[in-house]
Order: sequence, then C-alpha cells, then structure tokens
Amino acid sequence: MADNQTIVIKKIKKGGGGHHGGAWKIAYADFVTAMMAFFLLLWLLNAVSQEQLEGIADYFAPTVTSTSQSGSGDILGGTTVAVDGALEDTVSRPTVTMDLPPPAAGSGGEAMQDEPVQAEVDAEEAKKQAEQEQFEKAEEDLKEALETLPEFAQLAQSLMVDNTPEGLRIQVVDQDGLSMFPSGSASMYEHTERVLGLVLTIINKMPQDLAISGHTDAVPMGGGPAAAYTNWELSSDRANAARRYLLRNGVPENRIARVVGRAAKEPLLPDNPTDAKNRRLSIVLMRGTGQPKESVPSGPPPSIIRDDNE
Repeated sequence: MADNQTIVIKKIKKGGGGHHGGAWKIAYADFVTAMMAFFLLLWLLNAVSQEQLEGIADYFAPTVTSTSQSGSGDILGGTTVAVDGALEDTVSRPTVTMDLPPPAAGSGGEAMQDEPVQAEVDAEEAKKQAEQEQFEKAEEDLKEALETLPEFAQLAQSLMVDNTPEGLRIQVVDQDGLSMFPSGSASMYEHTERVLGLVLTIINKMPQDLAISGHTDAVPMGGGPAAAYTNWELSSDRANAARRYLLRNGVPENRIARVVGRAAKEPLLPDNPTDAKNRRLSIVLMRGTGQPKESVPSGPPPSIIRDDNE
C-alpha cells in the first residue's frame, strides 16, 4: 500500500518595492525640490530692496474684507431662501486686528547697503578729528617752546602759527629791525636757521605734505616790474632756500608738494603793504595729505638745528 504524501506548492510573489525599489527616489526628489525652492525664496528675499518687498506685500494684501463675525458679510448676506434674516454664528471665536510693520529687507537690501556708506563717513570724520587734534597739539608745542626757551625770547614775534582750511600754517616773518634775510638776498641769517630748526622738530612729528611759499613787501626792487630780478624771483628763491634747508635736515623730498613765490600778492597786512611783516616764509602742513597719528608726542623742548651750508 502506497504511502499518502501531501505536496505543498509555495508561490512567492516578487514585488517592485523593497530595498531595490524606486519609490524612495520619488520622495527624495520631492524633498530636494522643496529645499531648492526654500533656499531660492531666501535668496530672493535677501536680494530685493525694501520698496520691492512692500510692493509685493501690497499686491497680495486683500482690498475688501468683511468686519462681520457671521455669514452676513457674504454674497447672500447670511440669509436663506426659506427664512428671512441673517444667521449669526454664535460659536465663532472673537477676532483680533493687529497693525504689523512693513516687511524688512534682508542683508542684501538697501537698509543693509547703507551701513558700509555710513561706516566710511564715520571713519572719515574720525580721521579729520584726529588730524585737527594733531594740529592743535603742534601749535601748542610751538608756542610753549617760544615761551620757555630763552634763545627765542627776541624771536617770539617772528613765528606765527594758525589753523587754516588748507592746513596748519607756520609763518616766519620779518620784524622791524630783525629781518630773516638780507635785503634783496635769499641767504638766511643764523637766527632764521634757528627758527626753522624749531619748526623742523614739529614737521618731523607730522605726516602731512608741505606747501612752502615766499612773500615780499610791496617795495619794488631791481628798477621796476620789467627788471631782470624782481620780487617774484626773490620770493621764489627764499621759498627754495627753505625747501633746501628742510631736505638737508631729514625731511623726505616726496613730502614737498608745492614751492612758490608770491611776491607781494598776498600781504599779511593788506592795509600796509610795505610793512616788514609782509616779508615772510609760509610753511603749510596740508590737511588730509597724511595718515594722522593719534597725537603729537610730547617731550623736552626741541633741539635747534643749524645749517652752516646755506
């Protein structure tokens, strides 16, 4: 008798999902697309200006709103065909109206773009203020040296310092009976070198470029304006004599921005053009031409430099 055997047939259905399926790719693609759209939105908000943001907000703002808390603000006014009157919503929550500020632009908007400009303006103002303080300190040091050094007691009236729109102006002027140069000559006296030596100690502490000009009185020389050597040539030669003195005593040549002779065109005393004080040398530390230091260093009275080669 044959054995009874049960045969079991197991069918395995193979699906398209699982580890090697492609359904996850669709979800991942949707996620990447959403992230790209999100970062694109952030970039657009950062790039537009404040006015553009407000324009977009105004465009999407509703122009007509209903103040009613019921259905009576709709087309039918909350009424029905069968029953007269409006139906009020007795379970709706109270509404609150808030005034929100206009949207602000991101770091790429105009509000943020104005910050570097303001920072540059503030830095420029701070630089001008530092330079002004430097000029005031230099002026104070020169006046203190004239008052404390005995050798300058007689020359105190020969040195004038003032702040001008062009810069700090230091002038070496003639006095009655005490000239800086011999008449008609560009050769310095010894006391002129001493005064320029005092001026030099201040110039060496300052970074600004220099403008040197020579001036004479209105007394003509050389036989008139058509002579071979006039006040124009004399004032120019005296300005160049001051330039050579400064260069020989350590002032770099690139700091000399201008050397001119003005003859009698810019008198110190316009009402008295023949006065001795109109004969002078003017040295201007030109405003805004150097990187100002925090302050002019203070110390002992400056040493006097003489130039025996002039």
